[in-house]
Amino acid sequence: MAVAGLYRRILPSPPAIEFASAEGKQLFSEALRNGTMEGFFKLISYFQTQSEPAYCGLASLSMVLNALAIDPGRKWKGPWRWFDESMLDCCEPLEKIKAEGITFGKVACLAHCAGAKVEALRTSQSTIDDFRKHVIKCTSSEDCHVITSYNRKVFNQTGTGHFSPIGGYHAGRDMALILDVARFKYPPHWIPLSLLWEAMESMDVLTGHPRGFMLISKLQRAPSLLYTLSCRHDSWVSTAKYLIDDVPILLKAEGLKAVPDVLSLILRSLLSRAGDFINWVVEVRLREEDGSAVSQEEKGRLAVKEVVMQQVRGTELFKYVTDWLSSIRSCCTIAASLVDKDSLSKIAASVCCQGAVLLSGKPGEYKGFCCRATRGECLKANRNGTVTVISGTVVSGDDEQEVDMLVPVSPSKSSCCGSGPSSCAVVHPVSDDVLTVLLLALPADTWVGIKDENLLAEIHNIVSTERLPDVLQEEVLHLRRQLHFLKRCKDGDADDFVLSSCG
Repeated sequence: MAVAGLYRRILPSPPAIEFASAEGKQLFSEALRNGTMEGFFKLISYFQTQSEPAYCGLASLSMVLNALAIDPGRKWKGPWRWFDESMLDCCEPLEKIKAEGITFGKVACLAHCAGAKVEALRTSQSTIDDFRKHVIKCTSSEDCHVITSYNRKVFNQTGTGHFSPIGGYHAGRDMALILDVARFKYPPHWIPLSLLWEAMESMDVLTGHPRGFMLISKLQRAPSLLYTLSCRHDSWVSTAKYLIDDVPILLKAEGLKAVPDVLSLILRSLLSRAGDFINWVVEVRLREEDGSAVSQEEKGRLAVKEVVMQQVRGTELFKYVTDWLSSIRSCCTIAASLVDKDSLSKIAASVCCQGAVLLSGKPGEYKGFCCRATRGECLKANRNGTVTVISGTVVSGDDEQEVDMLVPVSPSKSSCCGSGPSSCAVVHPVSDDVLTVLLLALPADTWVGIKDENLLAEIHNIVSTERLPDVLQEEVLHLRRQLHFLKRCKDGDADDFVLSSCG
């Protein structure tokens, strides 16, 4: 029986000029001489075709992340750490994207969660002249790339909403090179920049917003050394709203006389969801054939995480949080449950199972995986310390795989005996640490409503980022930027979480 199918599309020209045509080659040559093709070579080295009709945003982003040499911090397949569409699932389930596409706001969220520096601008927030300046700047450098969200119909192409990176710019003709990730459909092509702007100005009828562009570059440092905010869990929108909008109003209440009063006011409503909103970052990997040897690179990352953890525990705020949690754990069901969640054996079983799912290349398919056993080892890291590795045997049907979890610990209190993770006297990050860091990451103006001037001065003293050690200060400021970004998604892009198609 005959089966209908499509083999590519004829590129409508004009307005587009095919990259591989004689005219397209001439444009490339002239732009190269003028210095506005510098970003092209990195992008073309990692150019990929979207693996699903609705994965244009994911393909564009993974291509740019790899071109910027951003380390995902976790393995893709085998021993390799690499960005692939399957790795970009933190802001929306892949199955949902596959069925319905993804929006401008969610692609920006993914870029941020993946560790990139992101500036996302809709056409309503910018001008064509500013857009041109951004394109010229990024195409003249290897350090920044532009991803555009546009409507294909403006180019007389089939389909509607689409994402692709810009690979170059020709100043004389004012044309941008679109590296179309739907290569099964259209080849790379040059488009007049004014027409591209018009295509970005078109309204996405499902979100009620115009499209736009995003500038993706590499952060000066690792995005999250130990702690990170999550937009994966269903409660993140309400949690972000509570922290940014509600807490400052609550702090205007009468009767706040001491720091524990302030903590109680904030944390009692936060405890049930904080663990889903801020987490400590655990590195997972397939267990190496030669055992649990830890590379120098891995030891280095763990050492930095341990520094962050020690600095958190050295803050005055940590002592207040610990004392307050201890006072309520015996009488508060939610707080008491935090003790159980902090158990390293339970964390290990959960994380090893999650890691096995991620390493299998089937994110989202957690149901068939079960962590049968975990065990801990304390390995020599250097002359003065050890590294804690928790290994789990994860079962899926008839398949078994060994997954390692590299745990940041307190070196001064680490010792190892016995065979299970609970028998290693490690001090790993717990709820006290997580809540302390989250409070430190709140915007500085959160506290200004406190009416007692002495209490306000004391709070400012213990939450001031200027008083923090350098490593922890950068960690806290990064979390604050994350929180600001999530607030932008919540406020400015609320309707953008309705998914639009990508064709």
